[in-house]
Amino acid sequence: MNEESAAQPEIEIESATPDRLLHTGACEEVTAEDLALASGRDLTPESLAWARRRLAERGRAAIEEQLP
Repeated sequence: MNEESAAQPEIEIESATPDRLLHTGACEEVTAEDLALASGRDLTPESLAWARRRLAERGRAAIEEQLP
């Protein structure tokens, strides 16, 4: 082992996330908080107001436009 590899901490992966905990949100309602966070905004009164307006105008498409 060289000095460079010794300086990096080892990451221990215990196991994969179980399928029952993974979801896309496709069947759940999108909230203003979801949209604000997906757009990279902080959760402020202004960003939540923006997100509520956007959801009212665009519906679910508002968040789909933010996600790849």
